[in-house]
Amino acid sequence: MVKGNEHNSYRNVLSYTSSRCIIFFLPAPELPIVERRNWLIHQHYIRKDYDTCKAIIKEQLQETNGMCEYAIYVQALILRLEGKIQQSLELFQSCAILNPSSADNLKQVARSLFLLGKHKAAIEFYHEAARLNEKDWEISHNMGVCYFFIKDFKNAEEHLNIALQINKHNKSFMMLGKVHLLAGETDKAIEVYKKAVEFCPENTELLTTLGLLFLQLGKYQKAFEHLGNALTFDPNNYKAILAAGSMMQTHGDFDVAMNKYRVAACAVPESPPLWNNIGMCFFGKKKYVAAISCLKRAHYLSPFDWKVLYNLGLVHLTMQQYASAFHFLSAAINLNPRMGELYMLLAVALTNLEDVENATRAYEQAVTLDESNPLVNLNFAIFLYNHGEKKGALDQYQEMERKVNLLRDSSTNFEFDPELMDMAQKMGAALQVTESLVWTKPGKDSKSKPNSAAAAKTSAATLGTNQALGQAMSSAASYNKNIQLPTGTNYSRTLPRMR
Repeated sequence: MVKGNEHNSYRNVLSYTSSRCIIFFLPAPELPIVERRNWLIHQHYIRKDYDTCKAIIKEQLQETNGMCEYAIYVQALILRLEGKIQQSLELFQSCAILNPSSADNLKQVARSLFLLGKHKAAIEFYHEAARLNEKDWEISHNMGVCYFFIKDFKNAEEHLNIALQINKHNKSFMMLGKVHLLAGETDKAIEVYKKAVEFCPENTELLTTLGLLFLQLGKYQKAFEHLGNALTFDPNNYKAILAAGSMMQTHGDFDVAMNKYRVAACAVPESPPLWNNIGMCFFGKKKYVAAISCLKRAHYLSPFDWKVLYNLGLVHLTMQQYASAFHFLSAAINLNPRMGELYMLLAVALTNLEDVENATRAYEQAVTLDESNPLVNLNFAIFLYNHGEKKGALDQYQEMERKVNLLRDSSTNFEFDPELMDMAQKMGAALQVTESLVWTKPGKDSKSKPNSAAAAKTSAATLGTNQALGQAMSSAASYNKNIQLPTGTNYSRTLPRMR
């Protein structure tokens, strides 16, 4: 053994045996290091072994008297995953107290507040986090999302644009597009989604959303292009399949649309829009019992969807089941009381139920709410004429002509159903309207379609949901079985349907 006072401070003990020297290291005393188990906590957390992770966190916090920031942070993350948002918020606040200079702690506090629906409080914490870290994409994006939920679209757009400047991300593009859509800026939304598709051309969600937007605007070629690209990258993308089927259905290709819907049914068999569209395919093929069966399934899956109720009312009107039509149309009006066409169809049902007084009120409400659909006024004019009110009928006829002129001036591709044009001409003759240039019959080169969308289409729901596939198609005038015109012609016409 080595001896000497100068070696007393060493912890090594040297032992010589024959020609070798062996060094023994004595164990160092354990020191109370606060974060000595952080690596183990991290390993179990990323492996999703949460029970073991929580046990180690408990030991760590007992040893450190609750002063280990990382252990508290991971425990808060686990509580959030378990749905205990309020408890996770309290722990993240403790982390922020232990380390007030950490932007991550403030971000997590803000995130928990956001999940609790306290968007304004979350914005304040995000602002504080942004002061500590100005170049964090996540902070700017989440601030934009918070402003979006409190309907402050100007600030939402500003922060989402900042987020895109820091880092182009699909989520920011999608949210910015939604902001523009809710602000009524469809053109800007399309430009945003176009840039997003250029940045990430294989993102099926972006391609589908852009396709749905073009579909809503009636630009079927561009819609088909983007939806086709989405299906190329993901053949089982049910949103794109539903949209493509809806386009084919709009153009009367019911069998092809049904083939698309069969594929979608494998992915989302309980989708209300899917069964709604299948029902309207059967309606287009005049298989009304099958249509009602499918629509009632859609209604069962989504009882508060006014579009499904609209379609149920429409099919029952077609089958001359006016009491059932009144029931479904009344329910649809309760859910969407600002749509004039619903009141028009309700008035048709009431007329056939011989409730003239309430039918008159329904028509008056319909013309008050609707500012663009001339068919509402045409129906009201026919109703008033049949009940001997020629002056009121003339007023409604003139209002109808004014709407048609506006539609033709605003759209070069405006088409009106030939049967409805004949009906309007007969109505004009009955009212002794000598000049009716609006209702000139189309020439031989005209490509009017029997089921074309003749008048204004109601706006579809917010994009990004399945309900964006549905549109109210105005393609009918009256459903009165006995229109008392001088020509003696009875007029019966398919009513507007929604897909």
